[in-house]
Amino acid sequence: MVKLRLIRTGKKNAPSYRIAAMDSRTKRNGRVIENLGFYDPKTKPTTIKFDRKRVDYWLSQGAQMTAVVKKLLKK
Repeated sequence: MVKLRLIRTGKKNAPSYRIAAMDSRTKRNGRVIENLGFYDPKTKPTTIKFDRKRVDYWLSQGAQMTAVVKKLLKK
């Protein structure tokens, strides 16, 4: 099953995240099917950018979002 979830990037104590479509069985920073955007919680205000068309495509293909990604994409 494909899930839309966050991949942690950045430095120690300064995380940023990529929003990606991944197989649900892979590790957090494992093999990515497609990068869909990014989220930077350290900027004021926080930065969230993603490709809405590709997110909609993956959801139409049966992908599921994690709770955190669902909360971020509602903003």
